[in-house]
Amino acid sequence: MEKCVFCDIVAGKIPSDIVYQDEDFVAFRDIHPVAPVHIVIIPKAHISSLAEVGERQEGLMGRLILLAVKLAEKERIADRGYRLAINCGPEGGQVIPHLHVHLLGGRKLADQLG
Repeated sequence: MEKCVFCDIVAGKIPSDIVYQDEDFVAFRDIHPVAPVHIVIIPKAHISSLAEVGERQEGLMGRLILLAVKLAEKERIADRGYRLAINCGPEGGQVIPHLHVHLLGGRKLADQLG
């Protein structure tokens, strides 16, 4: 496995603005936010991308989404709305090869799905 910046954050080798941590996940503020609230949520276990997720990770993925909802509530954006984004692979916009979810909110987000 090549060097993974998110694994270094999990290991405490790279400082970050951590907003949540438990035995399975770390959530931290993005260093290049695209919205007033921009939190990156990662599993501590290295999973390169969504393409590697299988039935074994079903519970982990469910807990990941539930954590995103909990953080949206904590950040006070749940009532107004927010976006969860998971990029998969280079053509899907994934820059760091470690599965991660972006929690975005705090302003009206443009529709970029069209």
